[in-house]
Amino acid sequence: MQIIARPSPNFNERVGGAVDMLVLHYTGMISREHAMARLCDPKSRVSAHYLIDEAGNVYQMVAEEHRAWHAGVSFWAGSRDINSRSIGIELVNPGHDLDYRNFPQRQMEALAQLCLQIMSRHPVPASRVLGHSDVAPGRKRDPGEKFDWAWLAWQGVGAWPVQVHFNAALAPDILELQQCLSRFGYEIPQTGIYGTQTRAVITAFQRHFRSERVDGVADAHCLAILKQLLA
Repeated sequence: MQIIARPSPNFNERVGGAVDMLVLHYTGMISREHAMARLCDPKSRVSAHYLIDEAGNVYQMVAEEHRAWHAGVSFWAGSRDINSRSIGIELVNPGHDLDYRNFPQRQMEALAQLCLQIMSRHPVPASRVLGHSDVAPGRKRDPGEKFDWAWLAWQGVGAWPVQVHFNAALAPDILELQQCLSRFGYEIPQTGIYGTQTRAVITAFQRHFRSERVDGVADAHCLAILKQLLA
């Protein structure tokens, strides 16, 4: 894989332990050029380690040993400084507010190859290959329900459920659902009450693992997927 250097000045030193997460984003801008300009603008205070355009070209913007500024206010499995322990990858796509569309196969293939290379250098388990919406539910939607998480998992990058069995007639217990989502890594209250934050987390979970239904309403299928991922 040829990686094109496109350095961004927006980085600092990592704090804490080793890199053990990949966080995937879409750019949410009208073009690659607009996204690159923003990611390289010191005034924007945002960046990523890599950007992949729709033709599959890969650009490195921040060295992996440095802390890029891509996750913002976020949380996963007890950690709030996601930037310090992750590699951030931006995928050129206009996103939900513009012309959200499927991610081209060339872009996905380049992403899979890049992720496998990164994972050969850093101990990233399947359960810690995440979307921006996973670590910032309610605030972010990317890479969104059109991103093919299943295909990526089949390439060896990320987790995906298989042969999920459930009884559609049974409604999930809300407290059990919250506890399972918390065990998986999401920040969610353990109240047994279906509040705003719970709905936001379920929506993020659906975007990642059940994209055919993204409504923030959990059912037996959602809980069965979650239990299999935990197992």
